[in-house]
Amino acid sequence: MVRGTFANIRLRNQLAPGTEGGFTRDFTRADAPVATIFDAAINYAKAGTPLIVLAGKEYGSGSSRDWAAKGTVLLGVRAVLAESYERIHRSNLIGMGVLPLQFADGSNAAALGLSGEETFEIAGLAGSADVPSSVTVKATDARRQTKEFEARVRIDTPVEAAYYRHGGILQYMLRQLLAG
Repeated sequence: MVRGTFANIRLRNQLAPGTEGGFTRDFTRADAPVATIFDAAINYAKAGTPLIVLAGKEYGSGSSRDWAAKGTVLLGVRAVLAESYERIHRSNLIGMGVLPLQFADGSNAAALGLSGEETFEIAGLAGSADVPSSVTVKATDARRQTKEFEARVRIDTPVEAAYYRHGGILQYMLRQLLAG
């Protein structure tokens, strides 16, 4: 099931032009060749690199609900930065411990000049019991040029915040059972 995550033939990964479905570029290898998303994710995991997905509108629409979020986290994705979300998928991401971030209204990866080849830092989550309404995202390209922008945190309820703070709904429930 994990191998099938992001493999829908209608997906077009802008990092791997001319491909359809589950392909991306593997920046852990020389010349960043095109590889399956699964194979690239394995290499990123070996390198200790957490992943972020840059997405467009209605991210998660048409997904196989629960496995779409499970596969995402199992591939090493820790955050998704999208223009907007399909309602249930956004909630499922939180339930799996994946941070849903949203571009500011009217903004997207292209408007910010993001290619997906950058390294990302997300600041503003640590050190607070409350989940902030926004975070600062720093995207640094290969030339060491940094773009900084605000992204909305799409954790919309106190229950979702508790799930996220615990690393997902399963970890939250286990801690509740062990505490009780």
